[in-house]
Amino acid sequence: MPVTPVTDMYRGGVVALLTQHGKEAVVAPVLDAALGCRVRRVDGYDTDRLGTFTRDVGRPGTQIEAARRKARIGMELAATPLGVASEGSFGRDPYAGLLPWNIEMLLFVDDLRGIEVAGVAEGGARSAHCLGRNWEDVEAFARHAGFPGHHLVLRPDTETDGRIRKGIASWADLESACATAMAQSQNGSVFVEIDLRAHANPTRMATIRLAAEDLARRLASPCPACGLPGFWVVERIAGLPCGQCGAPTREVCAEIRGCIRCDCRIRQECADRSSADPAHCDVCNP
Repeated sequence: MPVTPVTDMYRGGVVALLTQHGKEAVVAPVLDAALGCRVRRVDGYDTDRLGTFTRDVGRPGTQIEAARRKARIGMELAATPLGVASEGSFGRDPYAGLLPWNIEMLLFVDDLRGIEVAGVAEGGARSAHCLGRNWEDVEAFARHAGFPGHHLVLRPDTETDGRIRKGIASWADLESACATAMAQSQNGSVFVEIDLRAHANPTRMATIRLAAEDLARRLASPCPACGLPGFWVVERIAGLPCGQCGAPTREVCAEIRGCIRCDCRIRQECADRSSADPAHCDVCNP
């Protein structure tokens, strides 16, 4: 059946983006160009009510559930059947478990076609903290954190203290906030951390842009059977033969691409390599 280009599906459409942290700066240019639509920033709702990185408001549910909640609120406020929302998470890298890591998800909701498509990007993060005993400790941490390009958050004593100063973006404000927190402290210390909100963290903002690019690629891939966007990898098949002994390894030899609505599935062999490095072979390296 003829497949409608994604730019024809969404040309002229309004896509609601609920954000108060400037994400439209990296999301809108990517999706507007890819879809022929207009991503419109929606305000009028405090997204901090859905959870904060400073832990004063917990985030209920999973990352995708939080993104879906934001998208739905934005769509309702903008009275449009199309919405997109971003949600991030932070932890340790999945390789050595030593480095700070950021996973960004961008969820596109299309009520006209009854589909959801998610773009994802991940990478190294700026998400450190320390307990400072004096101004010199705080100053040293700030320089290591990439301040003032990356903003800081301060509070007295511990990471759970409710007296939070967010969005500190100048050395004068940092010194003033540090003095205030020290004066409020019961043990003479101040808890300082990197602000993880998108507008305050350029490293995270760059990862959000990568997630938008991933989403655009997925939306631009239509199902060959029904034409819906989002025809993408749903499974990776291990078994790439070892280049030395020929035994199957745990390396990927093929991908299964599938539709988010119909049963269409296509197996695609990995074209970039025909054999695996023997270092990944359980026979050669038991």
